[in-house]
Amino acid sequence: MNLISLNILNYRNIREASLEFSPKLNCFVGLNGQGKTNVLDAIYLLSFAKSSFTNQDSLNITHGEEMAMVQGVYNTAYPQPLPEGKGDNRTVISCGLRRGVKKQFRKDKKDYQRLIDHIGLIPLVMISPSDQQLIDEGSDERRRFMDVVISQLDRKYLDCLTKYNALLKQRNALLKQLAEKPTPDPSLKGGEIAEDLLEVLEWQMVEPAEYIFKARTKFFEAFNPYFARAYAQISDSAEIPNLRYISQLQDRDLREAYVKTRQRDLILGWTSQGIHKDDLDMRLGEYPLKQVGSQGQQRTFVLALKLAQALYLGESGIGNQESRQKPILLLDDIFDRLDSERVERIVEMVQGDDFGQIFITDTDRQHLTDILRPNENARIFHVNEGVIKN
Repeated sequence: MNLISLNILNYRNIREASLEFSPKLNCFVGLNGQGKTNVLDAIYLLSFAKSSFTNQDSLNITHGEEMAMVQGVYNTAYPQPLPEGKGDNRTVISCGLRRGVKKQFRKDKKDYQRLIDHIGLIPLVMISPSDQQLIDEGSDERRRFMDVVISQLDRKYLDCLTKYNALLKQRNALLKQLAEKPTPDPSLKGGEIAEDLLEVLEWQMVEPAEYIFKARTKFFEAFNPYFARAYAQISDSAEIPNLRYISQLQDRDLREAYVKTRQRDLILGWTSQGIHKDDLDMRLGEYPLKQVGSQGQQRTFVLALKLAQALYLGESGIGNQESRQKPILLLDDIFDRLDSERVERIVEMVQGDDFGQIFITDTDRQHLTDILRPNENARIFHVNEGVIKN
C-alpha cells in the first residue's frame, strides 16, 4: 500500500495543500515550526483515525477555523497492480473534523461504524524524537509500542485490549471508592456486595488478559530477530543489544493473583496485578540501556525498535508473500544526535526493498540532497509557514 496523493484543509498550521507523492521516497524540508511534522501527522491520522500529538480532535483544526479535512488516495495493490477486471487499485480515506461535533471518518465515502475497524487497513510506522520516551518514561510507553504493532495485525487483540482496559478502569474506580469509604464490617451486606462485584470484574478480566499476554509473547519471539538485524545494520554491529518482554503472567495465574492481592489492592485503591504492568527490559549487553547507553546508543536502540516494527509488519501482514503490504514509514527529524555514518546506514537501509513508501523531514536541504543523491525517484517538498511547494 502507498499514498498517491494527499489533500489537507485547515489541519493545524496547514490551511490548504494538495500533494502528489513518489511511491518510494518523499522528503519535506524547512525550518523548525514551519509545518513539516504536521504533514506527517495528517498521514498518521489517516492510518490510526487519530493524531499522533493529541486525542482532542479540535486542537488539530487551524486556529480561527471551524472545520478541517484530510483526504488521502491510496494504491492498495502496491507494489504490484491488480490484473484487469480484478477491481480498483485505489481507495480513498478521509477524515472531517468540526468543533463540537464527532469526527467523520470514511473509506470510499462510507462512514465507519467503529473507528477500531479501520486500524490495520493502512499499516504505518512513525519514528520521531518523541520515541526517546520509550527509554526515559514509564512502562506505559513501552506497552503502547507493543500495542500499536500487534493491533495492526490482530483485530481480536485490539478488542481484548479495549475490553480489558474498560474493566480495569471499573475495578480501579471500585477499589478507590472502597478505600475512601470502607465498610466497617466486611460481614455486612455492603461488604459482601463489594466483594462480589470485584470478583465478577476479575473473572471478566482474566480471559482478555490471557489473550493479550499470549499475543505479546508470540510477538516478541518473532520480533526479536528483526530488532537484532536492524540494530546491527545501523550500528555496524558495534554493540550487542538485549530486549526482553516482562510480564507478571509469566510466573503466576492471574485469577489466583487477584484473590491473593485483593485486600492489598483495597488499601492501595488500584489494581496491582495484570497485563497493564507488563514492560520491556532494554539493555546493552548485560547492562540497563538507560544507565549505560550514550545518547547515540540510546537513539540507535530506539530507531532499531521502530525500523524492526516496520520490517515485522511488512513480513507478517495480511496477504501472501508476493502481495504482502509493507507499511508506510514516517521519519520525522531522526538524524539529530546520530553520527554521519549511522545516518547513511539508516538511509541506505530504508531505501532498500525491505521497506515500502517513506516520508522524511529534515531542516537541511543540502544534507538531504547529499544522502538521497543516488535515488532518482525521490521527491522533495519545501515547507514554510504551512505552505508546501514541490
